[in-house]
Amino acid sequence: MLLVDDRINSLKVLTAILSDEGYEVLKAADGTEALKIFEALEDIDVVLSDLKMPGTDGLELYHKMSNIRESPPFIIMTAYGTVKSAVEALKQGVTNYLIKPLDYEELSLVLNKAICEREMSRELSKLKKQVRSEYAFHNIIGVSRKMRDIFDMIRTVGPTDASVMIYGETGTGKELLARALHIESRRKKAEMVCINSAALTENLLEAELFGHVKGAFTGAGEARKGRLELADGGTLFLDEIGHMSLRLQAKLLRFLQEKTFEPVGSTNSRQVDVRVIAATNFDLQEEIRKGHFLSDLLYRIEVIPIRVPALRHRREDIPLLVNHFVRHYAVQYEKTIDGVMPETMEILSRYNWPGNVRELKNCLARAVLLSKGPRLMPDELSEQIVSAAGTSAADADKEIFSDLPDKGVTLRDMESELIRKTLEKCSGNKSLAAQYLGISRKTLYEKIERYGISM
Repeated sequence: MLLVDDRINSLKVLTAILSDEGYEVLKAADGTEALKIFEALEDIDVVLSDLKMPGTDGLELYHKMSNIRESPPFIIMTAYGTVKSAVEALKQGVTNYLIKPLDYEELSLVLNKAICEREMSRELSKLKKQVRSEYAFHNIIGVSRKMRDIFDMIRTVGPTDASVMIYGETGTGKELLARALHIESRRKKAEMVCINSAALTENLLEAELFGHVKGAFTGAGEARKGRLELADGGTLFLDEIGHMSLRLQAKLLRFLQEKTFEPVGSTNSRQVDVRVIAATNFDLQEEIRKGHFLSDLLYRIEVIPIRVPALRHRREDIPLLVNHFVRHYAVQYEKTIDGVMPETMEILSRYNWPGNVRELKNCLARAVLLSKGPRLMPDELSEQIVSAAGTSAADADKEIFSDLPDKGVTLRDMESELIRKTLEKCSGNKSLAAQYLGISRKTLYEKIERYGISM
């Protein structure tokens, strides 16, 4: 740790006390000396500095350190009369403050907490780097074949200006995929502007999307740019496009055809350069048959379709997501948690997650917040998830048999079909399939090879 105090006697006393507590103490008699030490050494875990010092004071020292690199936990010492200044320092990013004369028991608690938070921050940073390098693609976590195929598609399509339609259930991460497409594009330095078609009424959506001139409608006291114009040079993401009215669909189609639009209340056309990405949880072909969606608009936007699998169809990604979210919320809620019990992971892997990744994330946020030990236990999950997970495996087995022919099939054919359907239900996860079938992975691999089953 780095100790900074312009009073030599205080510096000596504190150094002795902290050294007895087991701290390796670096001393500085003023801000300038402290800054030199900080520039020379990168492994300082915590800074304890006096607030009022001649020359560079404690708060100024904090800001100078932050300009060099991310500052470690920074604790200031202040006399009672300058508490107001200390509170202001907290607002500017300082970790904590102690009032002189120091309570050495409080000092020990504050330092221990700061160093613990520093270690957790380092661990989270390490985890993020690991996830980014090994398992993630623009903050989307997945190792399943389906997700890897989507990542490959985004790498291929991203650099183009092709319009993309993303299909997927609620909570599958469609906006994250849209952002990945934007980041992979030549437009990445410009904005990606989002608008949710399901969140606004028809008139509000029209004004938000296309903008309006002054006096266009009641309450339009001044002109306002729409999301289309704000996205000029970048990407427009239309979420839940299936909720858009036919009238607005027609107006959007005209823009896609002509690259121009008119704000609400105006007859003057405006031209923008925008790439359009849309997303929906609807079957748009079915919506077309019902007369709820324009086929021409779909053909314009769906140059490239991307279908995001539900979480239950990529179960092999669940353990990775679980560990990621547990570590994330452990840091956020200041919990000392290093993982989940095997029984807990089994429940989480069996549950069907109708709300997909969003539901998993919320489930783990709650579990971490309420946790009492170093690893998440099954009873720290919601009763609904534990109960539902208990029936998932049995339900999957029933579904496996649902499409088999009633007669005219050999035992070999039945076994082959059973294995194929089990693998399909498990999204190719052979470990999970072997568990459902009650056989070892080795036996499953032998049967896959014998029957020539491919996924």
